[in-house]
Amino acid sequence: MKWATALAVAAVTALVGTPIASASPGSGPELRVSVDRLDDSLRCHGDLGGGSGAPVLLIPGTTLSAKTNFDWNYEPALRDLGRSYCAVNLPGNAMGDIQIAAEYVVNALRTMHDRAHRRIDVVGFSQGGMISRWALKFWPDTRDAVEDLVGIDPSNHGTLDAYPICAPGCAPSIWQQRTGSHFLAALNAGQETYPGIDYTQMYTLTDEVVFPNLPPEPSSALRTDGPGRVRNIAVQSICPVHVAEHLSMGSIDPVAYALVEDAITHEGPADPSRVDRAVCTRALMPGVTPLTLPVNEARYTTEVATTLATYPHVTSEPKLAPYATRD
Repeated sequence: MKWATALAVAAVTALVGTPIASASPGSGPELRVSVDRLDDSLRCHGDLGGGSGAPVLLIPGTTLSAKTNFDWNYEPALRDLGRSYCAVNLPGNAMGDIQIAAEYVVNALRTMHDRAHRRIDVVGFSQGGMISRWALKFWPDTRDAVEDLVGIDPSNHGTLDAYPICAPGCAPSIWQQRTGSHFLAALNAGQETYPGIDYTQMYTLTDEVVFPNLPPEPSSALRTDGPGRVRNIAVQSICPVHVAEHLSMGSIDPVAYALVEDAITHEGPADPSRVDRAVCTRALMPGVTPLTLPVNEARYTTEVATTLATYPHVTSEPKLAPYATRD
């Protein structure tokens, strides 16, 4: 495994360069990734300062680029809603150290907020639904940039599935998403939410990746008594016989999308009582074209499989950054 470790270290080294100027007081630690890399990771559509609602930041899941995750589902759906949006690419398809990837989210939040001159909504799938919480925790200025934080099967409290996967070695972000990892302990220490932000965390009881997502403490659910307005919602609470697995939740699931749309078009978190139960009869979310569905699903699943097979493995969890170990 020495070669894999060396490759992983080289990959992280390549992602950091000339740092951004020193952070101002209250804005969190200095970012280690170069300005050019951070800015190049963000792709936007529409006038962020215009439109009928807040612009939306889309954050992909582990193994996925933003394009493959969203350009055939959530992006066209948001365009149909008349919403501007940006999608951020996380380095190595979100397989590297999440602490580094979070800097891309910090930059995206700051950039969109500055361009829009208003707060933004965040929609993330899997790791993408969890990673912005790391940004909010350790870069406090970003909390003023976010109105809604919507997670689709987010890995807020990790997954037991990562233990057998990582037994022979695995990607850094998979180590960090193991239930009980040092990363997740730091993320969830103290309050899990912040005032002024509405949190909608949705999940499927049949999730085979973020596992277990079952009562009494689903992994995706936020377990805080903090000041943020929080709603944890199983899609089966809306459609009791609904069958949804992890990848479909982040791409085509109509119930997940209905909750996303409800969250970003109303004050407060999503409210299941507002969701039309006719959604239970639908096969696809808006924005997904049935004619091109086979091609896009193949592109989606192929990227997941290829990334898992080719990304360098490491034999232990990345060390916590000094800022995350302070009392």
